Parts: sequence; C-alpha cells; structure tokens
Amino acid sequence: MTNSMTAYAQAKRLTDHGELSCELRAVNHRYLEVQPRMPEELRVLEQSIRDQIASKIHRGRVDVFVRLSSCGPASDAGQLEERVVKDLAKIASKVQKLLPTVEPLRVSDILRWPGVLVAESMDIKVMQLEMQQLIDQALNELLEARAREGAKLAALIEKRLVGIEDQISLVSKALPDIEKEYRARLEDRLSEIQDLDPSRREQEVVLFLQKLDVAEELDRLEVHVSEVRSALLDEGAVGRRLDFLMQELNREANTLGSKSQDSRMTQASIELKVLIEQMREQVQNLE
Repeated sequence: MTNSMTAYAQAKRLTDHGELSCELRAVNHRYLEVQPRMPEELRVLEQSIRDQIASKIHRGRVDVFVRLSSCGPASDAGQLEERVVKDLAKIASKVQKLLPTVEPLRVSDILRWPGVLVAESMDIKVMQLEMQQLIDQALNELLEARAREGAKLAALIEKRLVGIEDQISLVSKALPDIEKEYRARLEDRLSEIQDLDPSRREQEVVLFLQKLDVAEELDRLEVHVSEVRSALLDEGAVGRRLDFLMQELNREANTLGSKSQDSRMTQASIELKVLIEQMREQVQNLE
C-alpha cells in the first residue's frame, strides 16, 4: 500500500487552558523532517510531538502548527492578585494627595501593572496528554489523506506500467522481422567484399546480430515492471526503492535505443523513456 508524502490535516480540542488546535502540512522530502511551531509555554512538548509523528511517518517534511487560544476573557486575563491591587491603591492614594492634579489610575492602568494579573499555572503532564490526543487525531486524518493520494498515484503508475508492457510486446513481436531485415542488409554489404570466405561472412553476421540483440534488455524490463508492482503492494515507505527501479528501467530503455537499427525499436525506446519519466515524477511524491 503506497502513501503520498503530501497531505493536510487539522484538529481541535478544548482544554482547561483554552482551545488547543493543530495543523499538519506534509510535503515531499528525501528524509523525515518534522518542524513544530508552537507557543513558548508548550515548547517543552516539542520532542514528544516529533517522536509521535516519527512513529507513524517515515519520509517527508511535516510542518506542525500548534496554537492555544483562550476561551473567554477570564481565561485570557489570568488570576487577579488582590494583594498587589490593594498595595497599588494605597500608593495611588498617597500620590493623589501629594499631587492633586494628577489623573487617578484607571482600571486598564491597574490591570497592566506588573504582578496584578498572574497567569494560571499549567499542569504540563495534563497538557502533554491533551497534546498527544490532539496530534493523534490530526495524524490519523493526515495518514488517511496520504493513503488516498497514494492510491491515486499508484493507479497512475500502473497505467504507465501497462504502457511499458505494450512497448515490450511490440518490440518482441517485431524482433524476428527486424533481425531478418538486418541480416539481409549485412549479407548484401559483406557480399561486396571480394575473397571473403562464406563461413567467415556468416560469423561476421552472427557477431553483429549478437551485438544488436535486445532480448536481454526486454527481459530485464519485464522483471523491473514486476518489481515495481510488487513494491506498490508493500507496506511502509517504498519511495526510494521505486526511485531506484525507475533508474534501472531508464537504463534498459537507453540500451534498447543505443542498439536500435530499426525505426520501430527507436520509437519504442522513446516511448519507454516518456512513460518512465512520467512514473518517476509520480514516484517523487511517494513515501
């Protein structure tokens, strides 16, 4: 089962400290790279997020956006330190007596005073559990999206594999005629050479035909096609293996073209390279 490296998912949940949200954005990458972006008060959970994602994703870049939003004014304001407010009121009263023209403190001034509002302490263990559940929710959605996209990519690759098999079949059927025609041309040319022994002429013809024989390349193309299909059915990350197989397929297509002495083989080699390149582009998106 193939998985795409590109996908998007998001999840939200309410906590005692507000709404905790998470966005996961996954794109292509040669290796696994997890990049969390989160509030400073949650930074201590960064490594656990990395480990959690790495346990289910093996390849690709995953950007993780974590946000913690307050549910209302009370949660946003924090806890009021009454002692600090009372001390501040006493000081303000003394200043007012000494400087009657000074404007009295406004409520907004008091709330901005250092120490008046103290953020409620966060139980990091409880928040870690909340975070794990949130990441799990988003991660499951991401994996489902990657699987759906991977299935579509696998179908596109399979279509190209059928095209490659069609080209192999065309060349295989044409080979006897190609060899016959090429043998005739060689014999005509060699017959022009005077004093050439008939057995030597036959040896030269056989030697040239062996150099131009592409049966081995066709066999290897079929083997590689079978290996690609097998990889598409495997669990886990198969992108690198498929990338290697694309190189091997392209190598055989190039050899087929270099040995070509017939327009049918040349055209088949070109078609093979086009199909392999189309597959390679899709393989780059697979985990």
